[in-house]
Amino acid sequence: MSEKHIDEVTGISTTGHEWDGIRELDNPMPRWWLWTFYLCIIWAIGYAIAYPSIPLIKGATPGLLGYSSRADVVSELADAKVAQGAMLEKIAATPVGDIAGDQELLQFAIAGGSSAFKVNCAQCHGSGAQGSAGYPNLNDDDWMWGGTIDQIYHTIAHGIRYEVDEDTHVSEMPAFGDMLEPDQIKEVAAYVISLSDTPSDASLVDAGQEVYAENCAACHGDNAEGITDFGAPRLSDGIWLKGSTEDAIVAQIRNPKHGVMPAWIDRLGEPTIKQLAVFVHTLGGGQ
Repeated sequence: MSEKHIDEVTGISTTGHEWDGIRELDNPMPRWWLWTFYLCIIWAIGYAIAYPSIPLIKGATPGLLGYSSRADVVSELADAKVAQGAMLEKIAATPVGDIAGDQELLQFAIAGGSSAFKVNCAQCHGSGAQGSAGYPNLNDDDWMWGGTIDQIYHTIAHGIRYEVDEDTHVSEMPAFGDMLEPDQIKEVAAYVISLSDTPSDASLVDAGQEVYAENCAACHGDNAEGITDFGAPRLSDGIWLKGSTEDAIVAQIRNPKHGVMPAWIDRLGEPTIKQLAVFVHTLGGGQ
């Protein structure tokens, strides 16, 4: 065994390693660090004995104290449900249009509706209910089937074009590509665009207005304000569900897209549907 090298300046032995003539001193660890390290080991062993910690094939060691954070969560959730029970019963017994008249009930419904929205609705309508391509923005005042709280409740409960539910909203815009000439479709698209923006060819607007009056006004209204009984959207405000460009409008007139919204009443129950209706109605666009 070779003798340890002693540094001439400090008198401390080196580790035996050398890099380009540089040696590393073999200084001992500070006492406070060693004692802290030993205490951490003792603490870890004690923790592993007292609490669930060591994984086994079908679970983990239970620990001498028998503590379970999962059991605590289950207990807290059970207590929360008991605490909410009275309010949920009150919501179930109160017509959805009257909930706003009880401030405590309104606040509870908004909180519950917000939570239910994040779990069930945000995937399509966005976390802020701002909508996405093909899914309506719920913050504005453009409602195809009406924006009163009772109308919103019906839409959420029974859905749109959801064939399983007898009370679902049903409407279907015909494919005008089979009824109108291509030039007529361009003309009516130009007219519709002119109600909220500038069309690419203003000379088509007058002819498009005639086409609109003959083919579209029966559902969308003489002034293109929409008719909620038919689920026909307002066309005069520049808010578009299927696209706002002239090409998108032409495509929708020629061969319209029809979305489907499921009925939620059987999945979530009436109290949750009422809370969702109250929450959506308070977003700012409710009528």
